[in-house]
Parts: sequence; C-alpha cells; structure tokens
Amino acid sequence: MNYLNMNDEKLLPVVIELNTLLAEYHIYYQKLRNYHWNVLGKNFFDLHAKFEDLYTTARVRIDEIAERILTLRYHPVSKYSDYLRISKLEESESIKDDREMVMEILNDHRMLLAQMRTVMLHADNAKDEGTADLLGAYIREMEKDSWMLNAWSKRNEETLATSLIEEA
Repeated sequence: MNYLNMNDEKLLPVVIELNTLLAEYHIYYQKLRNYHWNVLGKNFFDLHAKFEDLYTTARVRIDEIAERILTLRYHPVSKYSDYLRISKLEESESIKDDREMVMEILNDHRMLLAQMRTVMLHADNAKDEGTADLLGAYIREMEKDSWMLNAWSKRNEETLATSLIEEA
C-alpha cells in the first residue's frame, strides 16, 4: 500500500541517493572511530572528545537514514562490502597526525554535504518533504562542525574573509 501518497518513480532516485549517503556515513563513522582511538599528541584531549561527539552523531544519523529508506518502502543497503563499493569516501590509515585527521574529516564533510544536496534535489523533485526536512537539519549541523574543525586547523595569524559595510 502506498501510504505516503508519493510517486514511486520519483521516489526511486531519492532512495538510491539515500543508500549512497548511508554507505558514506558508515565509512565516515568508522573513520571517526579509528581517529578517536588513534589520535596522539598535544591535541589528544580535544580531538579525542570531538571525534567521539562526531561519531556519536553519525551513528544516530545512520539509523535515521536507514529508517527513512524503510519509511519510503525500500530496504536499506546493509553490507559493509556494498558500502565500500557505493561510497565515494574511502577508508583511512590509522596512523596520521592530528592535522591530517582533521583535514581528512573536513574533506569527508565536503563529500557528505555534496551527497546530501544531491538527495535534496531528488527529494524536492519527488515532493518528499520528510527526507528534505531530515537532511536540511543534517546539512546545517555538518556545516557548523566543518566551520569549527576548519577554525581548529588554522594558524593564529590566519583570518577569515571580512565584509565591507559602508557607514551611513
């Protein structure tokens, strides 16, 4: 029964892209666990806690994405071999310095945000407000996490772009 009252042909691209996002979140989640366990150095306490915060959020999102796919009346991809095949994100080596870890996570954020925006385009086309609402919140929160990680990676003398405001 089509209890959602949505066009199945328009929903299929949403589900395909959600499954890609699900795969990418699994790779991202495991990378965060890896970095949480293996970070060393003077930034250990900050990054150990931040990576845990990020992987805890990712774990929740993995479940929500899978449940959204189920809500749309499809089965989510659930084999790790499929995640590795589908995902544009790649696994990471355990031994990296803290800055390399942060830069890798920022790159993953860039790719995850691009995938979320792809899902959003298909969700808008299918008039799938539930998926659009879910991902809108994810995008906002990941953009904020990206800003914070990017700020962490800067040297003290680096600055952000400024806006010019004319005084009246």
